[in-house]
Amino acid sequence: MVLPEIRLLQAAIVLAEELNFSRAAARLRIEQSTLSKRIVELESQIDLRLFERDHQVVALTEAGRHFVEYARSAVLYAERAVADARSALHGADEVIHIGRSAYADPYLVTTIQSIQLSLFPGLKVKLWSNFSQELARMVAAGNLDMALVMAIPDSPPLSFLSVTESLGYIALPKNDAVAGNAELSLNDLRTHDWILPAPHINPYITEMIQAEASAKNIVAPDSHTFTTAEEASALVLAHKGAAFLTRESAWRISSDEIAIRPLVEERLKLVTRLAMRSNDKKRLTNEFVHAVGRKLIKVQHPQQQSTALAC
Repeated sequence: MVLPEIRLLQAAIVLAEELNFSRAAARLRIEQSTLSKRIVELESQIDLRLFERDHQVVALTEAGRHFVEYARSAVLYAERAVADARSALHGADEVIHIGRSAYADPYLVTTIQSIQLSLFPGLKVKLWSNFSQELARMVAAGNLDMALVMAIPDSPPLSFLSVTESLGYIALPKNDAVAGNAELSLNDLRTHDWILPAPHINPYITEMIQAEASAKNIVAPDSHTFTTAEEASALVLAHKGAAFLTRESAWRISSDEIAIRPLVEERLKLVTRLAMRSNDKKRLTNEFVHAVGRKLIKVQHPQQQSTALAC
């Protein structure tokens, strides 16, 4: 049996996440026609149809869903093999693999990277980036040792260390009627189109927002989804809508045309936690988690960028 090349696995993984050939090709930095050829080559090699597709719609088949789940692990293990070998070559005694969301606070990431353990002087921290729900799955599967995740519910295979709690932020046109408010609530946005994170980014954030809106009898006129903060920015301007973002994402798109305001809803606060496997008894993991807890208690989080976000 001939196993597929990594480049073919990566093509299937990204297409499964985007369900759009154009966006997937852009993420892979290849032509759309090249991506299409790779998917056809992969399906031919394994004799399975992974995607249903026509000119407008791409959907995973049941076989495709199972394949992509394991393909992610295969690619990660290949990357870990290379990373660990290189680390050993450069003198690292131990490598700990930590996932981080692209939306994680950079300060928290830097804090974790700076941790040193006296029992493991040759420790190297290797970071892996992905969406929070995928990171949680990778920790549970043993692909990662731990991960910084946001707005992920409790799950039996995982234990969590709460790291920080933050408000969500709303991006809307600067000439909007409520843009002059210092802070916003869902009630302020009941007449706006809502621009929400796409389900593959974090379905739990969208579910939280929709549940709170339902409890307050708020129904947005229309809704749209985004993958990146830049997409959210374009949708805000095109639809005169309100985009729901993390503080870090909001900061990236603050401009002369877009106002950023905190969303003051107690039940919509975003909790960032360090996720690890409940049955992980390795001394390295335990020492590292305890060090994270001690360091984050000692060091106050800098309140930088708050003035700019309120402009």
